[in-house]
Amino acid sequence: MSSKTLAAGAAAPDVERQHRQVRKVPTKQLLGVAGILGFLLTWELIPRLGIIDANYLPPASEVIAALVVDFGLTAFWVAVGETMKAWFLGLLMAVAAAVLLGFIIGSSNFLRRATNSTIEFLRPIPSVALIPLAVLLFGVKIESSLLLIVYAAFWQILIQVLYGVADVDMVANNTAKTYGLGRMARIRYVVFPTALPYLMTGVRLAGAVALVLAITAELVIGSPGLGREIALAQSGGAISGMYALVLATGLIGVLINMLMRFIEKKTLAWHSSVRSEVVV
Repeated sequence: MSSKTLAAGAAAPDVERQHRQVRKVPTKQLLGVAGILGFLLTWELIPRLGIIDANYLPPASEVIAALVVDFGLTAFWVAVGETMKAWFLGLLMAVAAAVLLGFIIGSSNFLRRATNSTIEFLRPIPSVALIPLAVLLFGVKIESSLLLIVYAAFWQILIQVLYGVADVDMVANNTAKTYGLGRMARIRYVVFPTALPYLMTGVRLAGAVALVLAITAELVIGSPGLGREIALAQSGGAISGMYALVLATGLIGVLINMLMRFIEKKTLAWHSSVRSEVVV
């Protein structure tokens, strides 16, 4: 058998694999589009058929039309900006605090045992339970939203960082000690690369939680943002406008999730968890 025949035989599986990738990616996208269209069609038919009164659930076409109108309003984009500012600042503070405390606590067996019960006690407390405290401290200013966002997002990241630090290979850590690496050098070259995938997962989860709490704080407390606009639309009887704003928050959530996944893939391009996502 000639070398050209062998090369052609070896290349055949690669070509077939590429064809499978090309076929699968559009299929996945088409299924996603079909799911969205099916949801919108169902939504459109429910009030049209009288299953639910249109005064309580307007047809999807009316809500989408109201959302398109909102896109042209300056007040809408100001509200989006207020919500995203609270989301970004709250998430940034939560990441900074959780990473710092996570590495400090996770690097010490004593601190891990000493703080375990406290963490397990505080973590399940719902952030909305802090709304009265936030209002007493800060009123309806953005600081009230930040208090709730930071509290909710902090635990998502801290727990992941603690798991990541605990997952460090002791052989690698002891080898680093043998070669004379100090504590900070070991954290940089051994602990941090191990904990980074856990950290990115925590940040991605915290991003969604932070948006939920930002909208909730604005809705309940009355802080500036989309949540307050939703409450105003509901109290004013603008039901289609209210659902349009709710739909806008969903679109923002999708965009945030896409952004977080993009950052995660770029940051962890070297990690097997990301490389394994390639369709074979």
